[in-house]
Amino acid sequence: MNRNGGAAVVETLAAHGIDTVFGIPGTHNLELYRHFTATGIRAVTPRHEQGAGYAAGAYAWVTGRPGVVVTTSGPGLTNAMTAAATAYAESQPLLVISPGMPTGTEGRDLGQLHEAKNTSAAMDQLVQWSRRVRSSDEAADAVADAFTGFRAGRPRPVHIEIPVDVLEQQWTGTPRTPVDVWLPAADPACVSRAADVLSKADRPLVIAGGGAVDAQAEVTALAERLGAAVATTVNGKGIVAESHPLSVGASVRLPALQEAAADSDGLLLIGTELGDSDLWGGQIRGRSVIRCDIDPAQLHKNCPADHVLLGDARATVRALLSELPDDAAPDSGRAATLRAHCHEEALPDAGIHAEINTALRQALPVDSVLAGDSSQVTYFGSVHFFDMPAPRRFCYSPGFATLGYGLPAGLGAAIALPGTPVAVLLGDGAMMFAVQELATLVQYRLPVPVVVVDSGGYQEILDQERSRDIAPIGVELNSPDFAALAVAMGARGERTTSVADLPDLITSALGAAGPTVIHFDIR
Repeated sequence: MNRNGGAAVVETLAAHGIDTVFGIPGTHNLELYRHFTATGIRAVTPRHEQGAGYAAGAYAWVTGRPGVVVTTSGPGLTNAMTAAATAYAESQPLLVISPGMPTGTEGRDLGQLHEAKNTSAAMDQLVQWSRRVRSSDEAADAVADAFTGFRAGRPRPVHIEIPVDVLEQQWTGTPRTPVDVWLPAADPACVSRAADVLSKADRPLVIAGGGAVDAQAEVTALAERLGAAVATTVNGKGIVAESHPLSVGASVRLPALQEAAADSDGLLLIGTELGDSDLWGGQIRGRSVIRCDIDPAQLHKNCPADHVLLGDARATVRALLSELPDDAAPDSGRAATLRAHCHEEALPDAGIHAEINTALRQALPVDSVLAGDSSQVTYFGSVHFFDMPAPRRFCYSPGFATLGYGLPAGLGAAIALPGTPVAVLLGDGAMMFAVQELATLVQYRLPVPVVVVDSGGYQEILDQERSRDIAPIGVELNSPDFAALAVAMGARGERTTSVADLPDLITSALGAAGPTVIHFDIR
């Protein structure tokens, strides 16, 4: 009797392999929650919808599978909008599902509970598409369309709004199941020309971005075949293990890397838009540029290409390998020299943040996930000084650069990968944006170390104010005792001012029955 529009949505989610959703129950979305248990879907409840969105985005990032957020209408959805915009900036497959005003009442300003002018239209300005459906079958179709889109091209978030009367109406249909998708394949003639350029290059260089995270083996093999140094964007971090002799890390913002690109006679860019959020005012150019991307709009963006390869990164790099000589090129030492120069350039900005990340890297198991935030300890520290052996292990939002991402991202990663060590490293300002999600980590008994580096406010903005001769305003803030706050919320709390204490504190935290906050005061 209760097989209704909510079932059409939830059963279709289950048919597409979804086993976890993030969200908060509300008056208007209960007909979705009705069906989660019967379909085997776990409903995880963060303490804020923005946190639900970040957790789902991190879930998608570390697993490679879509993340799903369920909000209620009105403020539930608007709370999740920043997370949806983050997923768009970072090309994450995120499905946001919300109820909407009853059919025929939308936009009439009737004073209904959670009524807004047009939330679907507002979402449409932030995500790949937003669709308000009119029937249960249309709702099921919209869910299936979302998953098809995630698999067929550049993954970006979408939103489906289901009127509350549609959620409640009886449904006798069948859930939609996955369909085969076609991924664009690079033109063989273009692949041959690109391979010829690379094989003749004296100074080949590869830059890999987030679009290449599922081609680790192929990109590594290509680099070895060419003897080419490999740099990545932040989202590409770990595509070639950062301990590999050809890796120069996530270094595209550094002048040494940009100079090496300009000097390269065979510059291969894979799955990256080369946005300013990665380049920090610099630019990437090369003497002969080859770009590979699944999105045709990216093939000349921010760096004109001489040769374009429209296609899936893994398949395209495999095709390039088939056109290149079988033997690995000798290591010329260029990568080691370039990495040393990049390290020298990154170190002055990082300061103590480099030491903190080095200590965490030593303490955490090699396969750990690290979640960061828009904090100096992340973008000056973790990006350059926390080596990753593989992609999809560093959760961070370099594009949208939103505060409050790190803690819920750690939650999402820990839910997604049970048994895999997950740690959160962030600043005091970022922690205060999402501190409520510490209660969620406690609720689910997740042994996540949360290292809060306390500089007493927004240090980066304070530095910018000083550089512009602006007297400090709005940036010097009081911090709570994060360790005591953790205890009050049911977690463990520790305080330190010494990097030397971090390894033992991290090791102890990983063995705890729940989260541990480590308040590291650097003032």
